[in-house]
Amino acid sequence: QVQLVESGGGLAQAGGSLRLSCAASGGTFSSYAMGWFRRPPGQERQFVATITWSGGHTYYADSVKGRFTISRDNAKNTVYLQMNSLKPEDTAVYYCASRPDIGIMSREKREYEYWGQGTQVTVSS
Repeated sequence: QVQLVESGGGLAQAGGSLRLSCAASGGTFSSYAMGWFRRPPGQERQFVATITWSGGHTYYADSVKGRFTISRDNAKNTVYLQMNSLKPEDTAVYYCASRPDIGIMSREKREYEYWGQGTQVTVSS
């Protein structure tokens, strides 16, 4: 059983930055691909970014490409989401999730096995 705990959410102004962290425990972190998803108010949970077990490959939703960066530190069992140039439409609950890395990157939430509880990000205009 893998436990994921997000932190780093909060309030930011448009154009500002936040860095989210997701600490993992209870599994072999370096064998998992990790993803970030978000659920804006009144909307479905949507894909944000994913990273392979080694950190060598990343993939982003078009809406965040060039503004957000996903990274990981396997020695610390932690994945990060650096969010720059924030926009009000980035307001959402952000979740990290894990899935076994089988060599195929995925943006499908049904393919992620474990989820954190989420952290709120609010961007004011």
